Amino acid sequence: MARAGLNLGVRELAELAQVSTNTITRLERGESLYPRTVEAIRAALEAAGVEFIAENGGGAGVRLRREKGAPVA
Repeated sequence: MARAGLNLGVRELAELAQVSTNTITRLERGESLYPRTVEAIRAALEAAGVEFIAENGGGAGVRLRREKGAPVA
């Protein structure tokens, strides 16, 4: 969801996270990865504007960071 929200392709995210495209595909299929690899992908998504939301009874999720000065809908 985070990658789609940013309108990033697999190749673009792989480049940002400095991992292979196969690694992004494996993550999206739910396969296990090394924790440091998951952290690199998470850091790349956060740098691109994604906020990860902790589980609060409704499940974990993501949202796009609102730009400063943007009106609240």
